[in-house]
Amino acid sequence: MSTYAELHCLSCFSFLRSASHPHELVERAAALGYAALAITDECSLAGIVKAHMAAKEHGIQLIVGSEFQLAEGIKLVALAPSRAAYSELSGLISMARRRSPKGQYQATLRDVIFHLKRCLLIWLPEGNDDSNLAWGLQLGRLCKDRVWLGVTHLLGNDEHRRYQALYQLASELRIPMAACGNVQMHSAHRKPLHDVFTALRHNTSITQLGRKRLANSQQHLRALDKLQQLYPPALLAETLRISRLCKFSLDELRYEYPEEVVPEGYSAKHYLRELVVQGSAARWPKGVPAEIQQRIDHELLLIEELDYEYYFLTVYDIVRFARERAILCQGRGSAANSVVCYCLFITEVSPEQISLLFERFISRERDEPPDIDVDFEHERREEVIQYIYEKYSRKRAALAATIITYRSRSAVRDVGKALGLDPVFVDDLARSMAWWDRTADLAKRFEEQGVAGHSRLAQLFYTLVQQILGFPRHLSQHVGGFVITRSP
Repeated sequence: MSTYAELHCLSCFSFLRSASHPHELVERAAALGYAALAITDECSLAGIVKAHMAAKEHGIQLIVGSEFQLAEGIKLVALAPSRAAYSELSGLISMARRRSPKGQYQATLRDVIFHLKRCLLIWLPEGNDDSNLAWGLQLGRLCKDRVWLGVTHLLGNDEHRRYQALYQLASELRIPMAACGNVQMHSAHRKPLHDVFTALRHNTSITQLGRKRLANSQQHLRALDKLQQLYPPALLAETLRISRLCKFSLDELRYEYPEEVVPEGYSAKHYLRELVVQGSAARWPKGVPAEIQQRIDHELLLIEELDYEYYFLTVYDIVRFARERAILCQGRGSAANSVVCYCLFITEVSPEQISLLFERFISRERDEPPDIDVDFEHERREEVIQYIYEKYSRKRAALAATIITYRSRSAVRDVGKALGLDPVFVDDLARSMAWWDRTADLAKRFEEQGVAGHSRLAQLFYTLVQQILGFPRHLSQHVGGFVITRSP
């Protein structure tokens, strides 16, 4: 075997289940000579963009996927081989999350069968053989030619017996087998941090985890020669065959703006021009200065060339709604460089009062849409949010998420909790950070507290705190950032 594709890998966006960032996993997979890496966070695509950027930098194929623990007890990984499959996967994740409280999800085998018609499925059997056979028969019959049985070798005590049972099951069901790593860290050195996350997930300390703790550090990206020792060649080769079926890339995605902002009988181009003409007449009642008109014409030509009319019209519609109801709003940022935004009453700074550089706002070279930030008064922002939901529906509009990451004090508190340190002592460390850059001072604090093995434990504590900084802790809801799409 010259290379390999890892098809089951969790990043830190499977919160408290993985001890590595997406870019660390991608970089390590590329360094090991992997042909491809699938990021398959649990019922989530939150880490995919970061992984995509890293994959482009390191020249490795990224496969988009997600892991699901179904209500029936079935565990599987869904991979998106095409854009249509990616759409299906996104839809299932949204549906499963909306059924449950924040941080949870609910999906069934029926959901998978009826909503993931184009995704490739890797089934990871657990439990007793009789139930596995029954579920496998359903998967094999209803998802024929796109389901595999995933085999994970983690050097457990009963690996040989388990492999023989899986081999027999796959033979009976006539389902092909593929190697999977169930990867949860890019390097074995992250095992102590993984233990911290596991303890936090179970609301206990590392010493009290028992069998909930990983038995070893094998769930990392392993060298090719190590994989050759663990798996039959056919199972490794099958990972490459699956990776070749996965042709989807995030580069295929483009902004698809809503179209209902254009009245019947108009094109987006002509409607935007008409609004700008009306707005310019309102802004300059005595006539539009020649220099300003020249700028307007230049901006409109570039907007039309780059097909951004719907974007401007969508923002205009939201601002129009706010102004009609006397909701204070103000466009800001680089949008102030646009005369078109001024004519649409998105911004309020006259272009005659500032030196405009429109290319800061839109340019052919950047090949990305402009960024129009609009602030709405806090007390009435909810009215604007509800208008967007009513106009576009909750299937096409959603508030964006924000990522809450570990900072110094939260890192100190969570690592201290996982290590089983006295809560009062940990709280004191978190409030008084004078030791932050001096491990010797930290060791002294541990010694004064009477912590056994104070020097070694202080070093471990310090190392883990430094490692956990910047890791995502959970997702939160943005106060007003919206995603609006053309279709569900």
